[in-house]
Amino acid sequence: MAEIIQRDGTWAFDGNTVRITPGLHRSVPLFRQTYGEIAVPLEAIAGIVYEPEGKRGRLRLRLREGADPLLQATGGRLPDTADPYRLTVALDRSGVAEYVAEEIRHCLLLEQIPKEPATAYLLPGPPVPVSVRSSDGTVSFDGARVRIDWSDSSDRVKRATGPRIINIGDLVQVEWLPNSGYEDGFLRFVTHETMFSKLPPEKDPYALDLWGSSRRDLLTALVATAVTARLPHPSVRVADDEGRPRLAAEAQPSADHHDILLRRLRELGELHRAGVLTDEEFAATKAAVLRGF
Repeated sequence: MAEIIQRDGTWAFDGNTVRITPGLHRSVPLFRQTYGEIAVPLEAIAGIVYEPEGKRGRLRLRLREGADPLLQATGGRLPDTADPYRLTVALDRSGVAEYVAEEIRHCLLLEQIPKEPATAYLLPGPPVPVSVRSSDGTVSFDGARVRIDWSDSSDRVKRATGPRIINIGDLVQVEWLPNSGYEDGFLRFVTHETMFSKLPPEKDPYALDLWGSSRRDLLTALVATAVTARLPHPSVRVADDEGRPRLAAEAQPSADHHDILLRRLRELGELHRAGVLTDEEFAATKAAVLRGF
């Protein structure tokens, strides 16, 4: 057993699995504490390195592309401090860090673990049900359906349409961008009907606009990861008309693309006639829908 215990967390390697446990100190980001312990199988690891930095160092675990739904959902956009695959190491424990890294590298070589992209998720992601309250509303996922309940500060168009419920079978992918504290982020659920509609997150009833506490909004990555883990793996491809492989999410617009646009405009018109949307709000939202399509 190779193990290193730091204020930032604990990494333990038994020859088959790297078990990563976040530290309990207040300096450890809320996201890592909430995500909890992660068991990384050896076959999901592409490499590991220890980087000395002045009075401290850092262990970095590099996973194979496509092995982890968390990395797939966040696309490398997690802040460094929230990345569970990095461990800050005190200077006097650098020798232990080097030993842990060397043990993992030795087993990778011994087991001849490939570095090519994985064709299936090798980590399960967070358990369900999972629910997160963000600046734009509360998003929940029970393994079969996503539900969004809008907050009082959400755009009127979103609140007028009521809670949004999306079946996992209707989803194509999840798009996530963190709220940096300087720029807003979003969590968007892309369905077969909305995959060509790119409304601004504040107007999109399939997206959460993340503009509040960056610490709290970061937790939406939990839902993004849980959903991503239950969608078809990105290695699953379809062929286009010329036989070239493409991701399913990259398919060309369907024949009923025009019908989708008409339904969205009809829904807005009904909200306008009912007095839910003002003339200005209706005109602005209609223009955004047309731009998106």
